[in-house]
Amino acid sequence: TSEWHWITLCIAIVLMMELFNTGIEALVDLVSPGYNKLAGHVKDISAAAVLIVAIFTLVTGLIIFLPKILLLFHTA
Repeated sequence: TSEWHWITLCIAIVLMMELFNTGIEALVDLVSPGYNKLAGHVKDISAAAVLIVAIFTLVTGLIIFLPKILLLFHTA
């Protein structure tokens, strides 16, 4: 069903964002091995992108699974 497509898509996007975040952090460490305030901002922005996708995934999961879970408790 389309619900499984959404779940699979969310998993794939979270994994891709984690890979992008890891790549950006590695690149920032390569270019700026010492402490650099701007490099820290780049890492924070990259991590924030992962957080936004994770929140989207959580909301998607709630939309899909919460009615089913509530139905289980309602019929019990």
